[in-house]
Amino acid sequence: MSVCSKLLDFEHSLKGVAVARIYVETIIRAPLDEVWAATQDHRRHARWDVRFGRIDPVPGSVPAAFTYATAVLPGVEIAGHGVHSGERRQADGSATSALRFGSADPRSPIRDGAGYWRYVPVPGGVRFLTGYAYRTRWGRTGRLVDLVFGPAFGWATAWSFDRLRLWLEHGVSPESARRRALAELLARAAPVAAAVTFDGRPLAVLLTLGLALGVPPHRHTPAARRCRRRPGKSDPPEMRAPLESRHGHESGAPLESRRGHESGGPLESRRGLESNCPRGHSEPLVTGGLPGAGDPR
Repeated sequence: MSVCSKLLDFEHSLKGVAVARIYVETIIRAPLDEVWAATQDHRRHARWDVRFGRIDPVPGSVPAAFTYATAVLPGVEIAGHGVHSGERRQADGSATSALRFGSADPRSPIRDGAGYWRYVPVPGGVRFLTGYAYRTRWGRTGRLVDLVFGPAFGWATAWSFDRLRLWLEHGVSPESARRRALAELLARAAPVAAAVTFDGRPLAVLLTLGLALGVPPHRHTPAARRCRRRPGKSDPPEMRAPLESRHGHESGAPLESRRGHESGGPLESRRGLESNCPRGHSEPLVTGGLPGAGDPR
Protein backbone atom coordinates (compact mmCIF):
# COMPACT_ATOMS: atom_id res chain seq x y z
CA MET A 1 0.00 0.00 0.00
CA SER A 2 1.31 3.46 -0.87
CA VAL A 3 2.21 6.27 1.51
CA CYS A 4 -0.94 8.13 0.57
CA SER A 5 -3.22 5.13 1.01
CA LYS A 6 -1.86 4.51 4.49
CA LEU A 7 -2.31 8.12 5.56
CA LEU A 8 -5.77 8.36 4.03
CA ASP A 9 -6.81 5.22 5.92
CA PHE A 10 -5.58 6.82 9.12
CA GLU A 11 -7.43 10.02 8.27
CA HIS A 12 -10.73 8.16 8.19
CA SER A 13 -10.00 6.50 11.54
CA LEU A 14 -9.72 9.84 13.37
CA LYS A 15 -13.09 10.89 14.69
CA GLY A 16 -13.80 13.30 17.50
CA VAL A 17 -10.26 14.20 18.50
CA ALA A 18 -7.96 17.18 18.69
CA VAL A 19 -4.85 16.85 16.53
CA ALA A 20 -1.41 18.41 17.06
CA ARG A 21 1.01 18.89 14.16
CA ILE A 22 4.76 19.32 13.88
CA TYR A 23 6.97 20.23 10.92
CA VAL A 24 10.79 20.37 10.75
CA GLU A 25 13.24 20.57 7.89
CA THR A 26 16.96 21.00 7.30
CA ILE A 27 19.50 20.86 4.48
CA ILE A 28 22.09 18.09 4.79
CA ARG A 29 25.19 18.28 2.59
CA ALA A 30 25.41 14.56 1.92
CA PRO A 31 24.22 12.10 -0.74
CA LEU A 32 20.56 11.12 -0.50
CA ASP A 33 21.47 7.45 -0.05
CA GLU A 34 23.54 8.30 3.03
CA VAL A 35 20.72 10.32 4.57
CA TRP A 36 18.29 7.50 3.79
CA ALA A 37 20.54 4.88 5.39
CA ALA A 38 21.14 6.95 8.55
CA THR A 39 17.42 7.50 9.04
CA GLN A 40 15.96 4.15 7.97
CA ASP A 41 18.30 1.83 9.88
CA HIS A 42 16.85 1.39 13.36
CA ARG A 43 20.26 1.18 15.07
CA ARG A 44 21.58 4.37 13.48
CA HIS A 45 18.29 6.19 13.91
CA ALA A 46 18.24 5.62 17.67
CA ARG A 47 21.76 7.09 17.94
CA TRP A 48 20.93 10.55 16.61
CA ASP A 49 17.24 10.97 17.48
CA VAL A 50 16.94 12.19 21.06
CA ARG A 51 13.26 11.23 21.12
CA PHE A 52 14.05 7.50 21.17
CA GLY A 53 16.23 5.41 23.42
CA ARG A 54 15.56 2.18 21.58
CA ILE A 55 13.90 1.11 18.31
CA ASP A 56 13.37 -2.61 17.69
CA PRO A 57 11.97 -4.15 14.50
CA VAL A 58 9.33 -6.86 14.78
CA PRO A 59 10.81 -9.87 12.94
CA GLY A 60 8.79 -11.09 9.95
CA SER A 61 6.19 -8.32 10.08
CA VAL A 62 4.67 -7.16 6.78
CA PRO A 63 4.43 -4.23 6.46
CA ALA A 64 7.46 -3.56 8.64
CA ALA A 65 6.46 -3.02 12.26
CA PHE A 66 8.56 -1.91 15.22
CA THR A 67 8.46 -1.06 18.88
CA TYR A 68 10.26 1.81 20.59
CA ALA A 69 11.04 3.04 24.07
CA THR A 70 11.99 6.45 25.43
CA ALA A 71 13.48 7.15 28.85
CA VAL A 72 11.64 10.13 30.32
CA LEU A 73 13.35 9.84 33.72
CA PRO A 74 16.15 7.64 35.04
CA GLY A 75 14.72 4.13 35.12
CA VAL A 76 11.36 5.22 33.66
CA GLU A 77 10.58 4.28 30.04
CA ILE A 78 7.54 4.89 27.87
CA ALA A 79 7.00 2.30 25.15
CA GLY A 80 5.23 2.56 21.82
CA HIS A 81 4.72 0.80 18.51
CA GLY A 82 4.53 1.65 14.82
CA VAL A 83 4.00 0.25 11.34
CA HIS A 84 5.79 1.44 8.25
CA SER A 85 4.82 1.52 4.58
CA GLY A 86 5.58 3.89 1.74
CA GLU A 87 7.24 4.69 -1.55
CA ARG A 88 10.98 4.78 -2.04
CA ARG A 89 12.07 6.90 -5.02
CA GLN A 90 10.17 9.19 -7.36
CA ALA A 91 10.91 10.23 -10.91
CA ASP A 92 12.35 13.55 -9.70
CA GLY A 93 14.88 11.74 -7.49
CA SER A 94 13.08 12.43 -4.21
CA ALA A 95 12.12 9.77 -1.70
CA THR A 96 9.26 9.44 0.77
CA SER A 97 8.74 7.34 3.87
CA ALA A 98 5.59 7.19 6.02
CA LEU A 99 4.31 5.46 9.13
CA ARG A 100 1.61 5.19 11.75
CA PHE A 101 2.53 5.06 15.42
CA GLY A 102 0.99 4.92 18.85
CA SER A 103 1.41 3.98 22.48
CA ALA A 104 -0.77 1.92 24.81
CA ASP A 105 1.19 3.25 27.82
CA PRO A 106 -1.24 5.44 29.81
CA ARG A 107 1.69 7.67 30.81
CA SER A 108 2.35 8.65 27.19
CA PRO A 109 0.82 12.01 26.18
CA ILE A 110 0.60 10.70 22.59
CA ARG A 111 -2.18 8.25 21.84
CA ASP A 112 -1.48 7.66 18.15
CA GLY A 113 -0.61 9.50 14.97
CA ALA A 114 0.90 9.40 11.50
CA GLY A 115 3.77 11.10 9.75
CA TYR A 116 6.20 11.14 6.87
CA TRP A 117 9.79 11.89 5.99
CA ARG A 118 10.72 13.39 2.64
CA TYR A 119 14.14 13.47 1.02
CA VAL A 120 14.37 16.07 -1.73
CA PRO A 121 17.59 16.47 -3.76
CA VAL A 122 18.95 20.03 -3.81
CA PRO A 123 22.26 21.35 -5.16
CA GLY A 124 25.01 19.87 -2.97
CA GLY A 125 22.80 17.76 -0.72
CA VAL A 126 19.34 16.82 0.48
CA ARG A 127 16.42 18.79 1.83
CA PHE A 128 15.31 16.49 4.64
CA LEU A 129 11.93 17.25 6.16
CA THR A 130 9.28 15.70 8.36
CA GLY A 131 5.66 16.36 9.08
CA TYR A 132 3.60 14.44 11.60
CA ALA A 133 0.36 14.75 13.48
CA TYR A 134 -0.84 12.99 16.60
CA ARG A 135 -3.78 12.72 18.96
CA THR A 136 -3.24 13.32 22.65
CA ARG A 137 -4.77 11.29 25.48
CA TRP A 138 -6.21 12.41 28.83
CA GLY A 139 -8.95 14.53 27.25
CA ARG A 140 -8.89 18.25 28.06
CA THR A 141 -5.95 17.74 30.42
CA GLY A 142 -3.97 16.17 27.58
CA ARG A 143 -4.65 19.15 25.33
CA LEU A 144 -3.41 21.48 28.06
CA VAL A 145 -0.31 19.33 28.59
CA ASP A 146 0.34 19.49 24.85
CA LEU A 147 0.70 23.26 25.05
CA VAL A 148 4.06 22.47 26.68
CA PHE A 149 4.74 18.99 25.31
CA GLY A 150 4.07 19.92 21.66
CA PRO A 151 6.68 22.72 21.43
CA ALA A 152 9.15 20.62 23.42
CA PHE A 153 8.62 17.67 21.09
CA GLY A 154 9.03 19.91 18.05
CA TRP A 155 12.25 21.32 19.54
CA ALA A 156 13.55 17.78 20.17
CA THR A 157 12.80 16.86 16.55
CA ALA A 158 14.67 19.92 15.23
CA TRP A 159 17.62 19.40 17.61
CA SER A 160 17.87 15.79 16.46
CA PHE A 161 17.77 16.80 12.79
CA ASP A 162 20.72 19.12 13.35
CA ARG A 163 22.53 16.39 15.25
CA LEU A 164 22.05 14.12 12.22
CA ARG A 165 23.32 16.88 9.91
CA LEU A 166 26.49 17.31 11.95
CA TRP A 167 27.08 13.57 11.84
CA LEU A 168 26.75 13.26 8.07
CA GLU A 169 28.37 16.57 7.12
CA HIS A 170 31.20 16.90 9.65
CA GLY A 171 31.66 13.43 11.12
CA VAL A 172 30.59 14.57 14.62
CA SER A 173 29.21 11.39 16.15
CA PRO A 174 25.83 11.63 17.93
CA GLU A 175 27.53 10.74 21.20
CA SER A 176 30.12 13.49 20.77
CA ALA A 177 27.38 15.95 19.82
CA ARG A 178 25.51 15.15 23.03
CA ARG A 179 28.63 15.76 25.13
CA ARG A 180 29.24 19.07 23.35
CA ALA A 181 25.65 20.13 23.94
CA LEU A 182 25.81 19.30 27.66
CA ALA A 183 29.13 21.14 28.06
CA GLU A 184 27.73 24.18 26.29
CA LEU A 185 24.56 24.10 28.41
CA LEU A 186 26.68 24.16 31.56
CA ALA A 187 28.79 27.01 30.16
CA ARG A 188 25.62 29.03 29.53
CA ALA A 189 24.09 28.18 32.90
CA ALA A 190 27.19 29.07 34.95
CA PRO A 191 27.10 32.88 34.50
CA VAL A 192 23.35 32.92 35.11
CA ALA A 193 23.81 30.99 38.35
CA ALA A 194 26.62 33.37 39.33
CA ALA A 195 24.41 36.40 38.66
CA VAL A 196 21.64 34.94 40.82
CA THR A 197 24.04 33.97 43.61
CA PHE A 198 26.37 36.96 43.77
CA ASP A 199 24.21 39.81 42.47
CA GLY A 200 20.56 38.88 42.69
CA ARG A 201 19.20 42.01 41.05
CA PRO A 202 16.47 41.06 38.53
CA LEU A 203 17.89 43.31 35.83
CA ALA A 204 21.38 41.82 36.15
CA VAL A 205 19.98 38.29 36.08
CA LEU A 206 17.83 39.02 33.01
CA LEU A 207 20.73 40.63 31.15
CA THR A 208 22.97 37.67 31.94
CA LEU A 209 20.26 35.23 30.86
CA GLY A 210 19.77 37.14 27.62
CA LEU A 211 23.49 37.00 26.87
CA ALA A 212 23.64 33.30 27.71
CA LEU A 213 20.77 32.50 25.38
CA GLY A 214 21.86 34.91 22.66
CA VAL A 215 25.38 33.57 22.13
CA PRO A 216 25.29 31.36 19.02
CA PRO A 217 26.06 27.68 19.56
CA HIS A 218 29.38 26.27 18.36
CA ARG A 219 29.16 25.10 14.77
CA HIS A 220 29.68 21.50 15.88
CA THR A 221 27.03 21.65 18.61
CA PRO A 222 23.47 20.67 17.62
CA ALA A 223 20.95 23.52 17.67
CA ALA A 224 17.24 23.38 16.93
CA ARG A 225 17.37 27.00 15.80
CA ARG A 226 19.19 25.97 12.61
CA CYS A 227 16.15 24.07 11.36
CA ARG A 228 13.05 25.50 9.76
CA ARG A 229 9.92 24.80 11.79
CA ARG A 230 7.21 25.72 9.30
CA PRO A 231 6.74 25.17 5.57
CA GLY A 232 7.75 28.24 3.59
CA LYS A 233 5.04 30.27 1.90
CA SER A 234 6.87 29.85 -1.39
CA ASP A 235 7.03 26.06 -1.07
CA PRO A 236 5.03 24.02 -3.56
CA PRO A 237 1.67 22.65 -2.33
CA GLU A 238 3.04 19.15 -1.82
CA MET A 239 5.37 20.51 0.88
CA ARG A 240 2.81 22.67 2.64
CA ALA A 241 -0.57 20.97 2.43
CA PRO A 242 0.05 18.00 4.73
CA LEU A 243 0.80 20.29 7.66
CA GLU A 244 -2.13 22.59 7.09
CA SER A 245 -5.70 21.91 8.01
CA ARG A 246 -8.72 22.33 5.82
CA HIS A 247 -9.00 25.85 7.20
CA GLY A 248 -5.40 26.88 6.64
CA HIS A 249 -3.88 26.41 10.11
CA GLU A 250 -0.13 26.00 9.98
CA SER A 251 1.93 23.47 11.89
CA GLY A 252 2.99 23.97 15.44
CA ALA A 253 -0.35 24.66 17.08
CA PRO A 254 -2.97 22.23 18.33
CA LEU A 255 -5.69 21.68 15.77
CA GLU A 256 -9.26 20.93 16.76
CA SER A 257 -12.24 20.21 14.57
CA ARG A 258 -14.70 22.94 13.74
CA ARG A 259 -17.50 21.23 15.65
CA GLY A 260 -15.48 20.44 18.75
CA HIS A 261 -13.74 17.51 20.30
CA GLU A 262 -16.67 15.11 20.25
CA SER A 263 -17.55 15.43 16.58
CA GLY A 264 -14.06 16.17 15.20
CA GLY A 265 -12.70 15.89 11.72
CA PRO A 266 -10.01 14.02 9.81
CA LEU A 267 -6.32 14.26 10.54
CA GLU A 268 -5.66 15.93 7.24
CA SER A 269 -7.88 16.89 4.36
CA ARG A 270 -7.98 14.44 1.47
CA ARG A 271 -6.91 17.24 -0.82
CA GLY A 272 -3.90 17.94 1.37
CA LEU A 273 -2.82 14.32 1.50
CA GLU A 274 -3.28 13.77 -2.19
CA SER A 275 -1.24 16.85 -3.00
CA ASN A 276 1.65 15.33 -1.05
CA CYS A 277 1.48 12.07 -2.98
CA PRO A 278 4.30 11.97 -5.51
CA ARG A 279 3.11 11.34 -9.02
CA GLY A 280 4.74 9.35 -11.71
CA HIS A 281 7.11 6.40 -11.41
CA SER A 282 8.05 5.13 -8.00
CA GLU A 283 9.95 2.15 -6.72
CA PRO A 284 8.79 -0.03 -3.84
CA LEU A 285 9.93 1.12 -0.45
CA VAL A 286 12.89 -0.77 0.96
CA THR A 287 11.69 -2.05 4.32
CA GLY A 288 14.87 -3.68 5.58
CA GLY A 289 15.46 -0.63 7.74
CA LEU A 290 12.89 1.18 9.79
CA PRO A 291 11.25 4.39 8.97
CA GLY A 292 12.46 6.96 11.23
CA ALA A 293 10.27 7.21 14.11
CA GLY A 294 7.86 5.94 16.41
CA ASP A 295 8.65 8.63 15.46
CA PRO A 296 6.66 10.59 15.20
CA ARG A 297 8.62 11.71 12.49
